[in-house]
Amino acid sequence: MASSKRDYGQFCGLAGALNVIGERWTLLVVRELLIGPTRFNDLHDNLPGMGPNLLTERLRTLIDLGVVTQRPVPGDGRARQYVLTEVGEQLRQPVLALARWGLRFLGEEDSTGATRAAWGFLAVQSMISPDTVPDVSEVYQFRVAEEVFSIAVRDGEVAFSRGPVADPDLTVECDTDTFIRIGAGMMSPFQAITTGAVKIIGAPAAAERITKMLGLS
Repeated sequence: MASSKRDYGQFCGLAGALNVIGERWTLLVVRELLIGPTRFNDLHDNLPGMGPNLLTERLRTLIDLGVVTQRPVPGDGRARQYVLTEVGEQLRQPVLALARWGLRFLGEEDSTGATRAAWGFLAVQSMISPDTVPDVSEVYQFRVAEEVFSIAVRDGEVAFSRGPVADPDLTVECDTDTFIRIGAGMMSPFQAITTGAVKIIGAPAAAERITKMLGLS
């Protein structure tokens, strides 16, 4: 299926994907919906620089192509929120991989741009190195500014969740800027800890394991 907005005219899977998500801002809309279902006004607030008319157009295209759908907001039958469909959810791993790849291109000049603590939830997922998942049962909690999320490791599998968890084995606390700087390699975990930009609560061995799993050691 091709979008009426863009068609590269090529019988190629990559071209077909770009027909759907290649327009400016579209992948950032998808990024917000990968974090969770979102109302229009919240989407608009979380995408500074994107006008409401353009957001409406992008959402309409994604809905027409079966990537996004609308659902009632729980507890408010008149309000609507945007949600990724099963097809849209299949973009999670490609988007995470692209985000991980893009971290290397962030520089000091980018640090003045918009940032959100909730982006840390996707960033930490993109940083996981599958071949370094430890053979333990542990829960690592992250408090990035006002956002709280966790990584649970059990039987070689990794699960992610938003919100606080009871009795995490390790808690990492920092602001959004620090978190992104570490992920982008602009600051090492050691530097962040020694300067007080990152606070760690838990066993040093657990800290070593999560650092390795995130590809930061």
